[in-house]
Amino acid sequence: MESKYNYFKRDISWLSFNYRVLLEALDERLPLYERINFISIYSSNLEEFYKIRVADHKAVASGATESDEETVQSARELVEEINKEVTRQLDDRVRIYEQKILSALRKNHIIFYQDNHVEPFHQQFIKDFFREEIFPYLQPVPVSKDKIVSFLRDNRLYLAIRVYPKKEEKNKGEETKENIEKYTGECINERNDGEGIKVGMEAARPNVTDLRQPLYFVMKQPYAKVPRFIELPSREKNHYLMFTEDIIKANLNLIFPGYDVDSSYCIKISRDADILIDDTASSADLVAQLKKKVKKRKIGDVCRFVYDRAMPSEFLDFLVDAFRIQRDELVPGDKHLNLEDLRHLPNPNKSLHSLEKPKPMKLTVLDEKESIFNYVAKKDLLLYYPYHSFEHFIHFLYEAVHNPETREIMVTQYRVAENSAVINTLIAAAQNGKKVTVFVELKARFDEENNLATAEMMQAAGIKIIYSIPGLKVHAKVALIRRRGLNGEKIPSYAYISTGNFNEKTATLYADCGLFTCRKEIVADLYNLFRTLQGKEDPKFTTLLVARFNLISELNRLIDREISLADEGKQGRIILKMNALQDPTMIDRLYEASEHGVQIDLIVRGICCLIPGQSYSRNIRVTRIVDSFLEHARIWYFGNDGTPKVFMGSPDWMRRNLYRRIEAITPILAPDLRDSLIEMLNIQLADNQKACWVDDKLQNIFKKRTPGTPTVRAQYTFYDWLNKTNS
Repeated sequence: MESKYNYFKRDISWLSFNYRVLLEALDERLPLYERINFISIYSSNLEEFYKIRVADHKAVASGATESDEETVQSARELVEEINKEVTRQLDDRVRIYEQKILSALRKNHIIFYQDNHVEPFHQQFIKDFFREEIFPYLQPVPVSKDKIVSFLRDNRLYLAIRVYPKKEEKNKGEETKENIEKYTGECINERNDGEGIKVGMEAARPNVTDLRQPLYFVMKQPYAKVPRFIELPSREKNHYLMFTEDIIKANLNLIFPGYDVDSSYCIKISRDADILIDDTASSADLVAQLKKKVKKRKIGDVCRFVYDRAMPSEFLDFLVDAFRIQRDELVPGDKHLNLEDLRHLPNPNKSLHSLEKPKPMKLTVLDEKESIFNYVAKKDLLLYYPYHSFEHFIHFLYEAVHNPETREIMVTQYRVAENSAVINTLIAAAQNGKKVTVFVELKARFDEENNLATAEMMQAAGIKIIYSIPGLKVHAKVALIRRRGLNGEKIPSYAYISTGNFNEKTATLYADCGLFTCRKEIVADLYNLFRTLQGKEDPKFTTLLVARFNLISELNRLIDREISLADEGKQGRIILKMNALQDPTMIDRLYEASEHGVQIDLIVRGICCLIPGQSYSRNIRVTRIVDSFLEHARIWYFGNDGTPKVFMGSPDWMRRNLYRRIEAITPILAPDLRDSLIEMLNIQLADNQKACWVDDKLQNIFKKRTPGTPTVRAQYTFYDWLNKTNS
């Protein structure tokens, strides 16, 4: 039966989120290099989006794979819609970068050359730098439609170059600047070593009546040997930067001495990075598959061919034919591609201040002398990262290692940092005679190799490793410390349930929370969950909500309760904070609740397929927050007639999370901790600096501060609140 409700398309909604990231580059209240970093994040996000999501749609569109969710035709239409929206966003990215960022750099005495006139005092430096530092690593490769062409590597920047053989001496001088300008309308720039150059402005093009045949080359940029950005000598108050490819463009005549260089443009290819594995395979087979297939990620099918949109059509047509590019793979870009590299842009002006982000605080009740075990034995503890220090969790594991009553440590691993302190502590526990069991999710995209390597290292240290469950991903972020008294008496064990990974690096960048508790009902449920991961039983959970077991039924019960309250004339209230909302079944339940008068606020960072502003969603508001930290926590509030129920855990409301993964959610039972989560939700809903409404056209509508009301920047306001309560 067809639903009476409508939904945003998942990928178009994600593009709306990524566009919101780009808009941070416009915020002049931010330090300049923070704004530049948001352009980098936007570009990096888009690259991964094409490698995974667009690649999947293209596989369906080509008939290479089948999908229950889309037809060949709908997949083709969606790819076209995605490319159209990305092209629109690119226009804004170019405008923001060229008109706002570059001008702001100039105001701060940083001149970032962009294919324009290079000052005379830098011309010799550019020539010398090219000859000494770049030229030895360049290797132009000819391109021909009739021969095997070179393989373009994934996400590598190439220069596509068109040249003409030099004319015989007797023909020299027959063409003048005037004839060429007459036929081409191009400005000509002499490339004369003695008179200076204009970087990026191409050499004189042949007359249209010229019968010489063009030759084409591609040349990989040597960024493994040379930085992407080069600092040039300063002059008076000014500092100067230049793209490496612009230095190369300025010296192409030295690379092709027997040719007239016509033009050059940047190109890049994005390749399908998804790994298709037999999800029903045994653990041993899965490990073997991943080791083999991860190595092939960089040679996947083309999903995007990005080119400088200034490239002439006949030049582009040649490349399309030569590299056998499909037209729906073409995505026009700017003259400088791979702007994710901007995160490495040098800052030669040391007077430019950096953003003063909140520094992770240590709880005063958990100083170095205080045992976390002793504290949590008395009351639950809730930490908010990155506002609280992740060192508290490391200390928790460290205590378990050295506590003689620790019987076993059990942890899930989804994404961990390289040279992880968490992993090193677990290895120390095994070496200290503790029983350590780690469930390793091998199918964590882009972390497969790191997870394999750390798993093998832990296994070598004596840790029991359990690999991925066939047909499922384990996304729960949980740890369990099982204890028993030295004389066999029962003593408290400890459970830890988090919204984020056990990763000390992302714990400084992602806004998450983690609960420590000794409550017997939660400890017992978590132990049952780990037994399930080992394939030992089909458990019943009394307190935890676990996806694929009791989560959906409990969510339906909670929503039904709010609907009943609204029907009775009482207040029905729901607040849901998450990264993504996509599952149509749960969206329908929210639409239904709205129709009954339940007031619903959604704080959704990324994908949100629910459409606000419709008759059936008139009581639903969607807020999006993008700021210094990546909002990553999943927190759910149900009003329950004045006795709120609050939950936190690992899942978003995506189909995959609710039905195809193992996820763990805990109720917050301590009243003071429940109130602190409610305070955070209220602060986020009050944000009038970094929060947007998402409207029925997927536009990001910035919330405005009402005159006379306080300024609320949620991440910073909540940090101040935590700091005041840190006693």
